[in-house]
Amino acid sequence: MLAFTHMDASPPERRAAALRAQDFHEISARFGANAARDQASRCSQCGVPFCQVHCPLGNNIPDWLLLAAEGRLEEAHELASATSTMPEICGRICPQDRLCEGSCVIEQSGHGAVTIGAVEKYITDTAWEEGWVKPLVPLRPPTGRRVGIVGAGPAGLTAAELLSREGHEVDVYDRHDRPGGLLTYGIPGFKLEKSVVMRRVQRLVDGGIRFHLGVEIGRDLEFDALRARHDALFLATGVYRAREANVPGAGRPGVVRALDYLIASNRRGFGDRVPAFESGELDARGRHVVVVGGGDTAMDCVRTAVRQGAQSVTCLYRRDRANMPGSAREVLLAEEEGIVFEWLAAPLAFAGEGADGPVTRVEAQRMRLGMADASGRRLPEPEEAPPFTLPADLVIEALGFDPEDLPAAFGAPDLAVTRWGTLRTGPGLATSLPGVFAGGDIVRGASLVVWAIREGRDAAAEIHQYLARAASRGLKEAA
Repeated sequence: MLAFTHMDASPPERRAAALRAQDFHEISARFGANAARDQASRCSQCGVPFCQVHCPLGNNIPDWLLLAAEGRLEEAHELASATSTMPEICGRICPQDRLCEGSCVIEQSGHGAVTIGAVEKYITDTAWEEGWVKPLVPLRPPTGRRVGIVGAGPAGLTAAELLSREGHEVDVYDRHDRPGGLLTYGIPGFKLEKSVVMRRVQRLVDGGIRFHLGVEIGRDLEFDALRARHDALFLATGVYRAREANVPGAGRPGVVRALDYLIASNRRGFGDRVPAFESGELDARGRHVVVVGGGDTAMDCVRTAVRQGAQSVTCLYRRDRANMPGSAREVLLAEEEGIVFEWLAAPLAFAGEGADGPVTRVEAQRMRLGMADASGRRLPEPEEAPPFTLPADLVIEALGFDPEDLPAAFGAPDLAVTRWGTLRTGPGLATSLPGVFAGGDIVRGASLVVWAIREGRDAAAEIHQYLARAASRGLKEAA
């Protein structure tokens, strides 16, 4: 496996920026069979696979790359699916440049990383086409135990699949009208086409998992009643409370939250009627758009605005490019699509005519990086420079997300939280309430999809063991 010495890394061809910015289809073509085999053969099969070490799921990456290089795609798919419930989704949206590919040994030696994500996507898309993705069927006899999962995002869906395999009955509750969480409504189609998510969901439905959609716990169904009808619960609600810019004018018309904006766009993609989009409130067409923030959500917003036909799109971020939390690959793609970045800049005010008029401009301040905080990250501080102004009749705040107050929402004051508002869990992802487990962003804070899948997998194993112990105790008492 020395192909990397004479063969360059070659990702799938991307559509030209001018073309891809006109629609919400995925921007990259899929590998052909020969290209996938060639690129997989670049893996050096190194003795210490740092790609696997730095994958939150511990995927057996060198092994399935070797199988793909040998043309044994069905076996490669089986191996990729052994550790991941959503390999084709991770292949599309994982920040591989920060995880597996960024840790690739031949990348460190200057030869260019193996295109792991693109090969993973090719393997699993081929598996769907060839019928290798098996129906979800229990691997054990029915246990008679029932598990409730709150949240149909990647953590919840993963736990649902794995618990169903163990023979448990699984019910999934979600406030939205479609499963998938941010996979469905938060991530734009040009990164993850929704048909990819829906076919995964349909496999779970066909496997007998019951979805209760449009149900908000604490409003439509009491938390105590939910606990009473299940033998165990898994809370995977994610974090949805948007952080807001604490500057004058933050409440003006035309200043919107990132998730509201992205949900409206994705609903339009499904063909839904979205009044806030139809009124122009959440439509960027013909407008000067400023997105405040520097994470992947901010990149999703700027690139969505381009596709909606914005007149101009600017990303305002208070740190520099090297300290941007989002994927460097996403920044490059955004620049190709014409987005302007104002680095080391922060908003001072969202201004407009009168006290309550719509926003017309962003007044901003130049920043510099000062001393590092306790985490080692340098803190931005105002530069001694005059403010500057950006035209803006749509401002999108993409400043991150905090957890909602679940104890209050659920009417469960004994549900312990951390000082950040995330759910407090002990060993085995157990919360302070007996039989109630939690994982994903509601425990970790806003994080990556691959970490949510990992915690869904871990939670499923812990819940299965919890139910097995409960059954064992019941048998002993009966005896």
